[in-house]
Amino acid sequence: MSDSALVITVSTRASAGVYADRSGPIIVESLRTLGFEVDDPLVVPDGDEVGAALRSAVEDGYAVVITTGGTGLNPHDHTPEQTRAVLEREIPPLAAAVARYGVDHGVPTAVLSRGLAGVAGTTLIINLPGSTGGARDGMTVLAPVLGHAVSQIRGGDHRP
Repeated sequence: MSDSALVITVSTRASAGVYADRSGPIIVESLRTLGFEVDDPLVVPDGDEVGAALRSAVEDGYAVVITTGGTGLNPHDHTPEQTRAVLEREIPPLAAAVARYGVDHGVPTAVLSRGLAGVAGTTLIINLPGSTGGARDGMTVLAPVLGHAVSQIRGGDHRP
């Protein structure tokens, strides 16, 4: 049986139906390609609903939760703060690698993402930017390490 994953799209406007979620489906498809069981994205508005969705996902035992959106400098972007309140252990190099990839591939503003990565219980949580490019770039970075990270979180040995 494959591991379960959840994608949470953080967007007040998408959650209100003002426009369609474009980054969440990219992440879902990438996770499916990697062998994760994942439904369509859960779309929530910026703010406290992000933290509630993360806590619920940890309680439900998802192996991986990836958020998209709410990581920038806009006054309404609070995904990192909501995530930090749920995380037990942070993985700063993973979040930095996502930002670095964007910068290295022609997106200088990727360095402004405040996204986090870490562990809560046995769930790996990663914040990705809300843009389609940020979602693609983030999954490019995550694809080769997600399986190993899930194994490690569950007590696996250190061999790749």
